[in-house]
Order: sequence, then C-alpha cells, then structure tokens
Amino acid sequence: MNILVRNNPLFLWLVTLTVLLTRTMGCIQSIACKPRVRRENIVVYEVSASIDQCPTVIEENSPIVLRYKTPYFRASAGIVMPPVPRNETWTVGWIQACTQMEFYNTYGDIGMSSWELPELREGRVKAISDSDGVSYPWYGNTTETVTLTGPTSKPSRLTVSMNDNFYPSVTWAVPISNSNTPMLTHITRDQSFITWLVALNAATKERIVLQTVRWRMRVDIAVDPSMPLGSRATLVGRPHQEQPQILNNPEPIPPNALGRPNANDAQVLMWRPRRGAPLVVIPPK
Repeated sequence: MNILVRNNPLFLWLVTLTVLLTRTMGCIQSIACKPRVRRENIVVYEVSASIDQCPTVIEENSPIVLRYKTPYFRASAGIVMPPVPRNETWTVGWIQACTQMEFYNTYGDIGMSSWELPELREGRVKAISDSDGVSYPWYGNTTETVTLTGPTSKPSRLTVSMNDNFYPSVTWAVPISNSNTPMLTHITRDQSFITWLVALNAATKERIVLQTVRWRMRVDIAVDPSMPLGSRATLVGRPHQEQPQILNNPEPIPPNALGRPNANDAQVLMWRPRRGAPLVVIPPK
C-alpha cells in the first residue's frame, strides 16, 4: 500500500511542491537575516586623492611668529549605497589618522622645540585620530560625511570630500625665553597620514572600509634670524609634495584612529636644549 501511494503522481507532485516551498522559504529567511548593506553591494567610483601642486607659502608678517601654509591634501569619492532597511542608519565618510610626526623648530646651538605625539613616538599606538575633535570618528561633519536613514526604497548616489593642510605659527624667539630676540634657524616637519573611506552602521557600529589612502606632507625651511623681518625664511628642499597613494586593498583601522584623543589634543610641545633636560612647554589637553 505504501509503495502504491508513493508511486502515485499526486503524491510525487506534493513532495516536489513541498521541497520547492522549503527552499524558497529558506532563501527568503536567509535574505531577511542578512544585512542588506554589504561591501559587495556598495559601489565606489571616481575616487581621487591629490596634494595641490604649489609650494608651501611662508608668511613673515609678525615680529612674534613665522607662519607657513602648506598646499592642501584633497580627497573625494562617489558612492552608490544600496537601499537601507527600516530602523537602520548608515553614515559614509572619511576617517583620518596620523601615523608618524616629526616637527622640529631649531634655534641655533641653543636647542629646539618639538611638537610630539608621545604614544606614537614611543610606539605604544600605530595611529592617532585626526578628527576635528567633535565628529568622532569622522574627520569632519560637513562635506566629509553623508548619513542615510532607512527605509530607503532605491539606491542612493552620494559624494563625500575632505581637505587638510598645515598653517601653524612658530616663534622667532626661543619659546621658554623672556627675550624677543629672533633665534629661529630651521623648521623641519614630516608627517604621515592614513585616510579611510568608510560606511558605518550607527546602531551596530559595523564598519565597512571602502578605500584607503596614504599621504605625507613635508616642510623644510631655513631661517636667518639676522636678516630683517620679511626676508629671513627660505623654503628649501623639494618645492612640491609627493602625491598620495590610493591603495588597491583597504587597510584595517587601528582602534586609536576612531576615538579620543585626537592629534591636536594629544600633542605636546617640548623644549629640548642642546644641554640639559627636556622641558614640557605645552602639555596635552
């Protein structure tokens, strides 16, 4: 009797239908369980990263400080995000961290002042956040990021961009001295960064690294303090910066690149005399 039933065409049709329905439901459940926003359905196009092809500009307008302005690093990318599910919020934007910094201001044979990142200098961390200090982990929150809140019914096309440069002040006189006599003889700066294009889930904190850029900015200025104001400083070395590298494979983001402190708050100004012990001039914030 069992054999007859199993050979019955109606029975075979019911079994086939059951298998098909089971497979279909399995697919539906699988799709429902998986996040719809995944790396493979995010499209990144028109990625660009460059440093302006112009030299660093030196300003000698003040009897107290020398200022210099480097060319801008600029990064931009177009992204197509898939539909965002209900109750999900995704932000796409740029995260940046400093990975190396040498910043020395030499005052003849007396000594030098040095802006330093102690944890980075001592090798305790691989990178320090270069956020604006408010928008962690993002570099900024204007053109640097775009936020999408679900549900969205169709793909979203968006653009994010950022720029960065140096525009510091360096005292003509020794920073720990009460004298205003110009003693500055040289400025050397060499700083490296990693910049990531990232999609971040606001609730789960899932991060999808879409692109990685490495770049470097160097400054080399010779100063003759005996010359009159306006003609003391000269840019030496290469007139233009090396262009950034857009990496073929995204690099992971170190934990210290994502939160406090940022580089501006973590840096320390040291005075390192030719003779004697170093002195903290400006502590970290």
